[in-house]
Formats: sequence, structure tokens, C-alpha cells
Amino acid sequence: MTNVGGAGLPAPGGMPAPAAGQQLAAPAEHVVARVRRHGRMLFWPSILLIAVCGAAGYYAGQMDEEWQSIAILAGAALLVLLGFVLPLLAWLSRRYTITTRRVIVRHGFFVQVRQELMHSRGYDVSVRRSWLQSAFRTGDILINTGLEQPIVLRDVPSADLVQRTLHDLMEANQSLIAARRQHDQATPGDHTIAWGQR
Repeated sequence: MTNVGGAGLPAPGGMPAPAAGQQLAAPAEHVVARVRRHGRMLFWPSILLIAVCGAAGYYAGQMDEEWQSIAILAGAALLVLLGFVLPLLAWLSRRYTITTRRVIVRHGFFVQVRQELMHSRGYDVSVRRSWLQSAFRTGDILINTGLEQPIVLRDVPSADLVQRTLHDLMEANQSLIAARRQHDQATPGDHTIAWGQR
């Protein structure tokens, strides 16, 4: 994860003043981090995969009838599908992308849902942890905009670092908007007539 200054946004208050008549351009959007839930949720499915493969390989060769071996292998395949493949797909289908302008939450495998939250909108960020998450230094990051239910980034690794980064990005975006407004108010439009004094 990179800091705000290295991610393409200037530090608050560090923006150079544009020349007269020049537009204040927004910096390009860069990806700061791509995050998934902590991989420990795949621990038990991985143990199940190893156990099922070992048991199926052992017992399938011990059966007298061929149909019994086929039944064992079919049952093992069903267990692997339900106990390993589906949890793996669920883990892969939920991802969080943090850019210099927004937070993007994607989830769903067959039907994908995408949520976006602009940093310039302003929000409150808090971290919620269980004792297990504290042991792995992960946590649920709650992003509250005050309008609807908070966006929850579940079981994110290095939750404190993600929280600090979101605060920095929000502050930098709001400083950029304030500088743009100040620039727009200070620059006269084409319809403004300057009156001279005698």
C-alpha cells in the first residue's frame, strides 16, 4: 500500500498555483490497493480437500466392485465441490479496490454487484475487530457516509493501515476540491467586465 503523496495526489496544501487563465486539472486516478478478505477463511476448506483426496485415493483402490470405487470417487468429488470449490469461489468473488478517487466494492459470481464511494464525498471510517481478527491483525472496516447503511470491507488484512490510507485519501481529495473552488472563484469568467478607476 502506498502513501497519498506517492499515489498521484499532492499532499494537502502542497498544490502549485496554476498560471492565470489556466484550468486546474484533476490528477489521474491510480490504484492504491487491491484487497480481499484474509485467506484464513480457506484454512478448513483446504484441510477438507486434503482429507477427502487422501481418503478417496485410499478407499477407492480397496473396493472389490468397480461401482463402489466410482461411488466413492463421485462422493469425494461432491464433497470437494461443496466444501472447497464453492468457498474458494466465494472468496475470489469479493474484492475491494482503493484508488486515489474512490473505493470500489465488487461481489458476486454469476450476478456481479459493484458499489463505488468517492473520497471527495466525505465519510467516517472505523475498524471493528473480533479476538481472532486481532490475532491476525485484520478487521472489518466500516465506511459510514451518513446516508445509508455503512459499506463494510470484511476481514481486511492490515486494517489499521487501510483505515489511515482512506483518511489520507479523503483529506487529499477534499483539499483538491477546495483548491479548485478557490481557483474558480479567483479566476474571472469571460463574461466579467473589469472596470478601471480614474
